[in-house]
This record gives sequence, structure tokens and C-alpha cells, in this order.
Amino acid sequence: MARHRNVRNRSYSDDYDYDDVYGHSVEEDSCLSPNDSSQWLFDRTRNSQAIAHFLDSHDDIQEEVEEDTSMSSPSALQRGESIDLRSLDLSEEDEAKLMSCLDELRNVLGDTVSESVLIKSVLHHKFDFNKALDDILNSKSKENTKTEVPKLPLVVIEPAKAPVIATVNTPKVIVQNLEPKTLGIIKGFKVGKDEGPSSRPGTPREQSPCTERSKEQSTEKVKAKENKASALSQYTKERALDKEHLYIVVIGHVDAGKSTLMGRLLCDLGEVSQKTLHKYEQESKKIGKQSFMYAWVLDETGEERVRGITMDVGRAQFETKTKKVVILDAPGHADFIPNMITGAGQADVALLVIDATRGEFESGFDFGGQTREHALLVRSLGVSQLAVAVNKLDTSNWSQERFDEITKKLKAFLKQAGFKDSDVTYVPCSGLNGENLVKPPSEPELLKWYKGLCLLDVIDKFSVPDRPISKPLRMSINDVFKGTGSGFCVAGRIENGMISKGDKVIVCPTKEAADVRGVSINDMSSNVAFAGDQVIVTLSGVDMQNVSVGYILSDPVQQVPVTTRFEARIVVFNVKVPITKGYPILIHYQSLVESAHIVKLKAQLNKTTGELVKKKPRVLGNNSVAVVEIEVSKPICIEKYKDVKELGRVMLRVAGVTIAAGLVTDIMST
Repeated sequence: MARHRNVRNRSYSDDYDYDDVYGHSVEEDSCLSPNDSSQWLFDRTRNSQAIAHFLDSHDDIQEEVEEDTSMSSPSALQRGESIDLRSLDLSEEDEAKLMSCLDELRNVLGDTVSESVLIKSVLHHKFDFNKALDDILNSKSKENTKTEVPKLPLVVIEPAKAPVIATVNTPKVIVQNLEPKTLGIIKGFKVGKDEGPSSRPGTPREQSPCTERSKEQSTEKVKAKENKASALSQYTKERALDKEHLYIVVIGHVDAGKSTLMGRLLCDLGEVSQKTLHKYEQESKKIGKQSFMYAWVLDETGEERVRGITMDVGRAQFETKTKKVVILDAPGHADFIPNMITGAGQADVALLVIDATRGEFESGFDFGGQTREHALLVRSLGVSQLAVAVNKLDTSNWSQERFDEITKKLKAFLKQAGFKDSDVTYVPCSGLNGENLVKPPSEPELLKWYKGLCLLDVIDKFSVPDRPISKPLRMSINDVFKGTGSGFCVAGRIENGMISKGDKVIVCPTKEAADVRGVSINDMSSNVAFAGDQVIVTLSGVDMQNVSVGYILSDPVQQVPVTTRFEARIVVFNVKVPITKGYPILIHYQSLVESAHIVKLKAQLNKTTGELVKKKPRVLGNNSVAVVEIEVSKPICIEKYKDVKELGRVMLRVAGVTIAAGLVTDIMST
């Protein structure tokens, strides 16, 4: 019956306050006797007499009186009294931080400092344990200097059964120059010789947010250095004897012959079997398009072959003397510019194909064709090296005058677009005949005036950009599909860092954790891939429905920023309606297309020097340069251009036309 309660006969006082027992354990209640319950009721008079008797019997205790120098009605925090944390009006998270820091401080200082001083210091330094400790110790040191208290040994209280109060017939003892690593005291209990936090068993204090945060920061720095060194050594080990990887995007106006040119190049290099080529020849004859047989090497879908145009980015690969080259055949039709931007965003260099036929070049360059827009887009996306293939020059009987006429117009425009003359090479060729593609020219009319390289040698002369393999992982996703095994696959380009089988990654902007089950490069399984590689990664641990095109695979520690608002420096192309505040646009960012609007026009800059021309302009016209603030409808992953160039560029499009290109200069927190 000892554990049961006699509820029926329990005596309750009229002024009993039920709130007093809120939060108490049931085990703290006592069983009340039905005969006499008065013994269990609190008697304030009797309690006061007991305390007085206790104090009289200990006449050697000296009470310390502290002077009150505060205002006439100070708060509990100012008076140094015990404080109810609920009166501080803190959130649950801040209250947890406060309690954690107080435990840490008590672990170091014991009971030498009042609770109110500790709380005041922690709140003043925003829960920073180290700063609060330094502040308290410094204030104690100043107080000691003023009062000139002699140095005395530390008085430590042994645990006892009854309450014990330390008695010292000397002035107040102040503990001086205490550091977390020099003294181990746990709330007045003797620990003995200093052992430091590392040698003591793990306690909740050592697992506090303040301590863990400092440990994590130091650990992250060490890991970053180790990862950088391991990435460089692993890259050297994996790719030391391998040819450099180069990704080239093929651009140009629709029907310029891009697919045919690349298809013929692959056939002449032996990348396409004779059986497959014969099959394409017979099938193209049946539908009356025999000249498309080489284009079908890259245009693999039925709709592309029936319509005779490229609709999606075709992929193929070949090797030169020093490089492994991956072709990204971009569509030239205006309706498929978003696909072209996706291909250009994955490329290191570009090949601009021009139709030299009389009238065709003019329609693609002068009359609103895609030649100008494609060249502007690839330059805005960071491509600086360009080869110009003047295709179908055999229709003009390899005329030097026609070649010079085309190159003269292109040189002026490409220089204005930002290409250096030294980074642009012009090659006369014919995709259908295979002239000047893989071998030096053999056509007599061409040999009379052209002494340059063939197209294959021009591609081989391209320099490979530096790969930021030692930076945190950033991989842009441009395709999501179900694989053959467990998990699912994402395809894309590694912009920064490296990825290995077994790695843990974060899918942003949703910030879901995933495991890397497999990595393949150009359909070949691999254990590791580096910045610049086009890869297919098999993921597990995350739902396929939660991963979309345009997402970023990020390093789990140094994650990619996620925001809905950012600042960009843009270059405005040709706009029919001037850009104003609130202007609606479509953001093209890697493979992502998202609706947005311009919320601020911050400044207009000089196009040449970049100097400030006007603050807060009302409108932006053609060919202007400005700093604007853009707000996106959904959170996106984005980087500053100075941090990650590949993820710091955006395209602004309206009604199927590219109106501006920009570099991200700042990211606003959301």
C-alpha cells in the first residue's frame, strides 16, 4: 500500500495552489495518512524558527553584503538574484543555448560567480561561450585589482549528507586567471589534478551547441585542406596518363549544316561503322533526304529525322592527337534556344557553323537569324575560344572573296560580343564532301589561297580550361531518369570538385541527403569523376520525385547557396520594350528555366569602363549595362560569379528572345 494513495480521505486546504505542483514528478508526492494530515502541511512559522536556530548555531558565518549601485528599482538580473528563465521571454532554441552555455561556464567557474552575472554575460555575447567566459574573467580580474584581495588557495567543498556552508574568517576569496583547460571543477566537487575536458567521460555539457560548433568549424577547415590535397593527388593519379577531356558545343543558324558536318567528321574518323552508315543511307533515300545520312549520326530520334532539324542536344565523342573530345550538337531553330543554352552551359569551347551559300549566310546573320544570338549566348555563358567553320563553301566554288566577305562581317561582330581575335579561328570546309575536315585540303581551288589547318587540327589546338577540382562539389543536373538497377540516375556536368562512388551528397535546393551508388563517364563505369566531366550518377536514399532538372548536387558541408533574390550585373541586348522596375522575365540558369521579375534597377554603368553613370535609373534601353536585383518565383541554387564562374551566369529571356545576360554579384538571404 506504500505506493498507493488514499485519495478519498485526502485533506485539501482552501487556499491550496495547484500551480505549485505543475511539472513535479509524481514520485515527489507523499501518501497522506487519513488520521492526521497536518504533519504534511507547510508551516511557515515552524520553518522560520528552524532556520533561525540553524543560523544561531553557526555564529562563525559572516554574511557578505553587496552594495547596490543600480537604479532605485532594478530588475532581478541587475540585482543579482536568482532568475526565472521564463521572465526573459526567450524562444525554446535560445533557452536551450542559454542553459548549455551556463552549464559550460559552471563547469569552469564552479559557484564563484552568481547566476545573474553568468546569464547577463551570455545574453550580452549572444550565447558565445568563449566570449562570455573571457568577459567574466576579465571583470573578476579588474575587481581583484581594485579590492587588493590577497591570493589564497581555492576552497573546495567535499560532498556531504547535510547542507554545508564554507566558513572562512578572511576576506572574500576570488578565483583568478581561470581558463577552461587549467582547472576541472564540477559544481564544487573535488576533481583533483587537472585532466581537461578531453580526458573526462563525455557529459551533456561537452555536447553543448557552443562546444560542438567550435569543434565542427575547426574540423571543417582541416577536412577542407585534406580534401584539396587528396583531390589533386587523385586527379594526378587517375588522369596523368590519359588525354585531356574537352567539351565542344556546335552552334549556328538552322540548316547551316551542323549535324551533317559533325556526322561526316565522325565517319571519317572511324567512329561510325560502315554497316550503320549504309543503313542510314538506305533509310534516308526512302524518304527522299539522302543528303541527311550523315546528320542522322547525331539526330537519332524519329521526329528529328522526319523534320530534318535538330531538336535536342546530340552527343558523340572522338579523339584527336592530344584530347578526348565530346561533341554537344545544339539545335539551331529559334524554338529550341533553351536546349541550346543547356548544351552551351556544359561546353568548354564552341564551333560556330556558317552556311556560305549566297543568301543563306545573310538570312542567318543579318535578318534576325540565330547566328548572332548563339554567338552572344555562348560568350555570355563563359566560352571564350571559338572556331568558325565556313561550311558549304563548295557552292561558291571555294571562292576566296566569299570567304573574306563572311569573315570580315563576323570579326567585327564577334569582337563586339567579347571574343578576342586571337581566340577565334576561321576554317573553310564542306561537311557533305568532307573537304578540309580530317585531312588537309585537296581541292585545287581551295589550295590556291588557304594554307591553314584542317578542322580536326583546329579543335586539337584548343586549350583546356583549368578544372577547379579542389573546390567543394557542385554538379548541375540536366536529366533525371530511372536506371536499370536500384536507385535512379541523374546526368549533368560537374562544375566544381569531384564525386566518387560511396560519397554522400546534398540535393539542393530541397537539401535532401543522398548516397552515390555509381558514377559513369561517357557510358563507361568509373569510381571517380572530376570538375569538367559530363557524368551519370546513380543515387539512393532520396525519392526520385524530389529531384528535378536544374537542381544541384552539393557538398554536404560547404553547401551551395539557396535563395529567391540576387543581384546581377547585366548586359542588355536588343529589347522592344525598355526594362523597368517589375519587368517580368524568364531566368535561364544551366538547365533551369524559372519565372522571375526585376525588383530594382540599382545603377546604370558605362559599357566600356564599368563606371557609374546613373543611380536608380528609371528604364534600361538597348545595349546598356546595369546592376539590377532579381526575384525568382521559387528558391534556386546560385553562386556568385567570383566564387564559381560556371554557376554565376544567368540569361534573361522574354517571349522567346534573349534580352540580356548577367553575372551574379550578390546573393540576398531569404
